[in-house]
Amino acid sequence: MTRLSQEEALDLALHCSEQELFASATRLREAAFGKRVELCAIINARSGNCSMDCRFCSQSRHNPTHVAVFPLLDKAVLRERLAMLADQPVRHVGIVTSGGALAGEEFERLRELVAACPPVLRAKVCASLGRLSLTQLEQLREAGLTRFHHNLETDEAYYPQVCTTQRWQDRLATTRNVRAAGLALCSGGLFGMGETWTDRINFALRLREEGAENVPLNFLYPHPHTPLGGQAPLPASEALRIIAVFRHILPQATLRVCGGRPLVLGSRQHELFAAGANALMTGDYLTTQGEGLAQDIAMIEACGLELVQ
Repeated sequence: MTRLSQEEALDLALHCSEQELFASATRLREAAFGKRVELCAIINARSGNCSMDCRFCSQSRHNPTHVAVFPLLDKAVLRERLAMLADQPVRHVGIVTSGGALAGEEFERLRELVAACPPVLRAKVCASLGRLSLTQLEQLREAGLTRFHHNLETDEAYYPQVCTTQRWQDRLATTRNVRAAGLALCSGGLFGMGETWTDRINFALRLREEGAENVPLNFLYPHPHTPLGGQAPLPASEALRIIAVFRHILPQATLRVCGGRPLVLGSRQHELFAAGANALMTGDYLTTQGEGLAQDIAMIEACGLELVQ
């Protein structure tokens, strides 16, 4: 398959019938991954009090939301939660911390935790710790971490409408540091914030340009008391079309449907595989409820797909 141009991708997004788009996306998913689907889960390891002003985020101190606020969990608690989740049929377990970047004693605590994990457990650990330096990322790799998550969130041109306390280029620099440190990169974005189809497609093209291999696709949950709290959730049909268009632009990437899935897709969640996704985040998200593991496994099996660990 030839690499889609912006014009071709826009034509797919705006004019292709859902039936044709999904059929093509399914063929691409099956060509790259067969019937295989993988799951991941996350741990909210440090919550709230973030200095950034992201308009969608319930953890920003700029937004008067009512979420739990706590510092980095103790190593013993984190180890227990990691072990519990890793014992389930998930491919990765992400340790996620709020704030611009994990630093100081908290960073060292997490580095020590990774280094002390048994190899089988450590192989499943992913981390999402903000804008870490190349040196910090290299230290995590030396401790045994193999994968790091840092979303670009949206297209560079639209990002100033989302956040004013950091530049999109700062996010991009972090993703490049991840690769330079020898870590696998997980990087995607959030949809339904008011962006256009052109924004979405330019974002997907940029992810392709950056060599994205693991792409989380999140859909806005309009948290009350955030600037986007009054935004209407995306219709399921539009969210599924986003997945399908991303599959066409990124035919070899793992597309993982994450935050906002129950709210936005609702009874059409099972169609995300037809739209081209080959991975899910299971369990709860950072500040909202997700789907249970048993329900997700049942959905995967009902679609005739195979869960891989």
